[in-house]
Formats: sequence, C-alpha cells, structure tokens
Amino acid sequence: MSGAPRSAARRSTAPRLRSLRWKIVLLVALACSSMALTVGLLVHESVLRRSLNEGASKARVSLARAEDEAAAAGTEAPLRTPGELPDELLRQVERYGEGTLYENEPPAPVFWAARREGGRLYAVELDMTADLLTRQALDRHMWKYSLLTLGVVVPATALATELPARRLRRVARTARRITAGDLDARTGPMRGGDEVTGISAVVDSMADSLQRRIDTEQRFTADVAHELRTPLMGLVTSAGLLPEGEATDLVRDRVRVLRDLVEDLLEISRLDAGAERAQPGPVALAGLVRDAVARTGLAAHVTERDPAVVETDPRRLDRIVSNLVVNAHRHGAGPVEVEVSGRTVTVRDHGPGFPADLLADGPRRFRTGTAERGRGHGLGLTIASGQAGVIGAVLDFANAPGDGGAVATLRLPPDGPAPGDGPGPD
Repeated sequence: MSGAPRSAARRSTAPRLRSLRWKIVLLVALACSSMALTVGLLVHESVLRRSLNEGASKARVSLARAEDEAAAAGTEAPLRTPGELPDELLRQVERYGEGTLYENEPPAPVFWAARREGGRLYAVELDMTADLLTRQALDRHMWKYSLLTLGVVVPATALATELPARRLRRVARTARRITAGDLDARTGPMRGGDEVTGISAVVDSMADSLQRRIDTEQRFTADVAHELRTPLMGLVTSAGLLPEGEATDLVRDRVRVLRDLVEDLLEISRLDAGAERAQPGPVALAGLVRDAVARTGLAAHVTERDPAVVETDPRRLDRIVSNLVVNAHRHGAGPVEVEVSGRTVTVRDHGPGFPADLLADGPRRFRTGTAERGRGHGLGLTIASGQAGVIGAVLDFANAPGDGGAVATLRLPPDGPAPGDGPGPD
C-alpha cells in the first residue's frame, strides 16, 4: 500500500526537478563551484610558488650566514657528507656548484641549501613547518568561504527564479486548459516587460483568435444546416410522391442520407453551442441497449453481465449506442459484439481497428481515418463523444489486442448525469 504513494511522489517530484527553475539553480551552483575551484587552485599555486621562492632565498641566506659566523668565530662551516643530503640536491650541486630543495617529508617539511667549495660540501636545512601551516590554513579558509558563498547564492537564486517560474506555470496551465477545450481560459495581464509577459500575451491572443474562428465555424455549420433543412423537407415530401420504382428507391435513399447528414450537423451545432441539456431518468441499461441495437437494423450480438439501472438521459444514451453500432458496421467488420457490464457498455468489431490519430486525439468531424475503415462524413463518433459529455459519461476508444478490432467503451457516471451542459466534441 505504501509503494504506490511513494511512486506517485517520485513521479510528481521528477518534473519539478526537470523544470527550468531548477535547471537555472543547478547552472548557477555549477558556475559558482567552478569559479571557486578555479580561484582556489590559482591562489593555492600562486602562494605555493611564492613560498618556495621565499624558502629558497631564506635557505641560501641561512647557509651564507652560517659560513660567515663560522669564519668570524674561527670554527668549521656546516659540513655535510653526500650521504646526508637528498639525491636531487646532490645532482644540483654537482651540476651548478650549489642548489636548493624543498622536502615535505615527516617529521617536518624542510628547505635545503647546499654549496661545494674547496672540495668540501656545505649545507643547511630550514624548518618550513610554519609556512606549511599558513598555507593549509589559507586553503581551509578558501574552501569554507566558498561553501558559505555557495550556500547563500543557491537559495537566493532559487528564490529569485520562483516568480518567473510561477508565471510560466500560470501560462502553461492556461495553455493546457485551452488544449482541453476551455476556450474561455486566459492568463490575464502580467507585470513586467520580460519574455514571460510576451508569451502570456501571445497565448491569450492565440486563444482569442481560436475562439473567434471556432465561433465562426459553429455559426456557419448551424446556418448551413438550418438553411438546408427547409428545402430538404420539401425534397423528402416530394420523394414520397414519386411513383414506385428502382429510380425512386435510389432517390429516396439519397434523400434519407442527406436528411441524416443535416440532422447530424444541427446536432453538432447544438453540442458546440452548449445548448444541450440532459433529462435524466431511471433506465434499465440492458433493455435500452438491446432496443437501440434493434432500431439500427444491423446485426450485433448483445451480452449482459450484472447490468445496472442507471440514472441518465435515455434518448442521448440510445443515440450513443446506435452511433457506435453503425460505425462498427460501416467502418469495421463483423461480427459486432455489444457487452453490457454493470454501468459500462462496450461495442467491438473485428475490422482493422481505429486509426492511430483517432486513438491519440479522439474523433474528428468529417474524418473517418484510414482508407481501409471506409469513407463517410465522419460525424457519428463525434456526436457520440459530444452526447457522452452531456450525460457525464466517458467514451474511450481502443484497439483490441490479439485478433484486433475497434473497441469503444462507454462508462456511465456512478451518480447520474453531470449537472449543466457537458463539453461539446472537438
């Protein structure tokens, strides 16, 4: 039980860590760390070189002073045997007659100075412990204050980027609402004249333009359907007065198809305008589905499994089921199977399945997808989706695994239809 919440928490945390805000914070932290490391190395090397130069000078001065003091006192200068001196120092003396060498070996760091004179080898060693401790203290202070600076800069950067990130999230939420169909969503005015303000204005302008275009399309669809309806009714009446015959049957069939198309256009215009309202009532789901399938006049095998009595709009539910069955026959292949399980209705055919763009984006008007699923005006699934939204149901489209086939699943809400008008089709 605890694994699921932890997994959900990890999923919700990952996008935040990949956000632009935290990328900026990480970039600033890397820049500060790189600068601190670079400056620290440069200072460390500079101080070390200066310390070695000063140590060599002090060692030479110490050797000269020891020789002068020995001469003044009439004693022997600090003689050394080759075995007492480091090999590197001996090589310098052999080559140049004198040399200096820094040794950082236990028990303490020393600086050697040696010189050969009159066949004798003189040398002194200078204790460099104080110099080493000074350099180590400097390194510690540099690391400490670099970490302190990083600890101040990173939180300050996180705080400074919170406001732009919040404004970007606001724009993103508006864009997602527009994508989901809420064309009234707007980001609203923002302070400042930066790029985020520009993006916000462009998103709002895009939404305004999109809404104007969709309103124009809806008005055009409704006007065309209404203008066609009156002459079409006359055409239907006239077709009924024609004498019986093969040509008359063909004319009547085409008139019926044209009438259905106009009625579909009118229905879509009402769905787009949000004028549809559900009129719920108690419905025996299995009986309604059987009647809807029978009214289509198409073959479909209906099975039941614990069917429920639902509170919904029977006319709209009948419309959804009949459209799904007609679509399965028109664009799929038999046998067509309809299953009623609880509050769920599933319609499946055994054709090539739904096209990928329909599965990704949902049904689109005047499109039927791939050529193998047939041709048509492509309004059936769009109307079914719109009516499902009106009654508060969820209509999903998928392809069956294994032998394939299109699967449309209608899930009715547990507490009856949603109040108000549902979302219209895309």
